[in-house]
Amino acid sequence: MRLHYLQHVPFEGPANIGRWARDNGWEISGTHLYRQDRLPETAEFDWLVVMGGPMNIYEEKEYPWLNAEKKFLEEAIKSDKIVLGICLGAQLLADVLGGRVVRNRYKEIGWFPVTLRPEAAGSVPFRGFPGQFVAFHWHGDTFSLPPGSVMLAQSEACPAQAFSSNGGRVLGLQFHLESSPESAQALVQNCADELVEGQYIQSADDILGHGEHFDHIHRAMLTMLDNMKAEF
Repeated sequence: MRLHYLQHVPFEGPANIGRWARDNGWEISGTHLYRQDRLPETAEFDWLVVMGGPMNIYEEKEYPWLNAEKKFLEEAIKSDKIVLGICLGAQLLADVLGGRVVRNRYKEIGWFPVTLRPEAAGSVPFRGFPGQFVAFHWHGDTFSLPPGSVMLAQSEACPAQAFSSNGGRVLGLQFHLESSPESAQALVQNCADELVEGQYIQSADDILGHGEHFDHIHRAMLTMLDNMKAEF
């Protein structure tokens, strides 16, 4: 199998997703959009992973590659690829599927619980998950549910935390399960200006000082990816 990822900034890569793919013997390739890499043909991959980033999905003037990326995502979805979007990636998927991306009431940065909605009970990605689990968050925007999609999870700060579409082959996660201690450290170093006082904003020490949380989300990411691999 062939996994391709889209990366929006140098410091936010596939982390534990890449580790899982390598452990499964998959081919891994990536497009680093910030350095104007070429987007592949859809025939060149089986799975597509769309990473996060600090930009807004509507900032096409500052990031002109966003227009090409959105068209590329539409093509991948129409080609029935497995598409996983994380944080900004989930917002991009929601947008191209007909949802709206807006500023959330709260910024949500740090370790906070995610609660599965009843609709998640029969979903492939969340098989074996508890009804509530702690995930890593770093976002200020949110999305509305695209037509024909299913909302799967929510948090206290943000009612839109996960959705699926296209028969479950498209999955958007507002939260992060792919993060490793190293990738979280990179986020803290590059986005430290966002770590201000806020109801749902934790300090750098709180973010980086919970090794048990990183172990938990790593296991959860493996479970989710294994579920999708077995089904699709």
